[in-house]
Amino acid sequence: MASERSVVRDSAEATGTVGGSLVAPPRESAPRRASERAANSFDAVVVGAGVIGAAIAFELGRRGRQVLCVDKLPAAGFGSTVNSCAIVRFTYSTFTGVAMSYEGLQYWLEWPDYLEAGDELGLIAYKQCGMAALKDPGGHYLKVLPHFDAIGVAYEDWSTAELLRRIPILDPGIFGPPKRPDDPDFWADATEDLPGAIFTPEAGYVSDPQLTTHNLQRAAEAAGAEFRFATAVTGIARSNGRVTSVTLGDGTTVAAPVVANVAGPHSYLINQMAGVYDSMHIKTRALRHEVHHAPGPSTYDYERDGFNIADDDNGIYFRPEAGNHILVGSTDPRCDPQDWVDPDDYDQRLSAEQWEAQVLRLSRRLPPVGVPHERKGVVDLYDVSDDWIPIYDRTDLDGFYVAIGTSGNQFKNAGVAGHCMAELIEAVEAGHDHDADPLVVEGRYTGLPIDMGTFSRNREINPNSSMSVHG
Repeated sequence: MASERSVVRDSAEATGTVGGSLVAPPRESAPRRASERAANSFDAVVVGAGVIGAAIAFELGRRGRQVLCVDKLPAAGFGSTVNSCAIVRFTYSTFTGVAMSYEGLQYWLEWPDYLEAGDELGLIAYKQCGMAALKDPGGHYLKVLPHFDAIGVAYEDWSTAELLRRIPILDPGIFGPPKRPDDPDFWADATEDLPGAIFTPEAGYVSDPQLTTHNLQRAAEAAGAEFRFATAVTGIARSNGRVTSVTLGDGTTVAAPVVANVAGPHSYLINQMAGVYDSMHIKTRALRHEVHHAPGPSTYDYERDGFNIADDDNGIYFRPEAGNHILVGSTDPRCDPQDWVDPDDYDQRLSAEQWEAQVLRLSRRLPPVGVPHERKGVVDLYDVSDDWIPIYDRTDLDGFYVAIGTSGNQFKNAGVAGHCMAELIEAVEAGHDHDADPLVVEGRYTGLPIDMGTFSRNREINPNSSMSVHG
């Protein structure tokens, strides 16, 4: 998540730092027939060149569609994607959520072969450090274990002693429910310890979220897709109940029988433009969020020896970062205020109160971290659905599709989300009635069934959701 988007790299070296961004040297997209280019006519337009939009453009291109991907920002992954913590985990509340994330893991493990294309900036690395979900008294971790067993996700059930053997700088006390630092009980001594953790050794994080998106852009271009940046969508036209074209900020009209809204925090505005917002039972809106950056303790190399930790007892999650640093974010506990904003007008400065809350919670769990002298972090937006589960679906406007509500919990699923959306689009365009008979997509790598009805725009709010970034 970023408060500023300065150009920090023009080489192939990935820094792994949140908040950095890159603008690649311009390169022509794959050539298209002159008649098509002159007519501004495409098989599909993808609105949004974040990590999921670029993945959808790639997958549609692989299926032979002529694709245009447009974004109002100057480069791929330049929006909320650039500031994702890019954590890869499997701790979801539903079978489909776990299945999709476990299938998604395979894309990171097979990244070069999946792309089938190079990138002059280099390819991202997957850091497979593992993840520990602390056994919080609320029992969120208990929801995932039956799904792990059914799907075959590898996990280890750690006792408190084993947790401390693996990470001796951790304080295993029960501090929850989560509190703000101004709560008089914030520093109260724990009277008992957490019973341990569930550790998934295949989890980890991706080294550079924006480079990931640039990798997908280059792969999509190799498959025939075209990208246009600094290009806003200002209108969406329809005829006889079907989308027909989009209008761009320069007045250009681009004809396409398929349009996919992957506009992140701006997605609800695109839905309003298309006239489908009111007909969707589940809606999305933009939530301001912060991730903070703390130096690891001088006596412990957290980058080398640490791992991702989900700490619902304390209301935070954190992971290793380059240079023995730690990234820490909020799991949106009830005590933390939620700041729903206009995506074009919000405070991009770090909040002293939220920085203090997240860093002090981290310091409680990892006491040697202490309190950093310098306030560092990033501010950006989440695109959040009513139950924090994404919407991957068609809409009531034929040819208009959505991949929205994905922020905070779907970066890890970029590859599989692109595949599932492309399969959904192909099926519906061929006549499949997805609303009456929800499509089930077979995972490309695992063969797992991914029930796309789980992500329907018309679903009831899922009572099994954690209603948080954990989805």
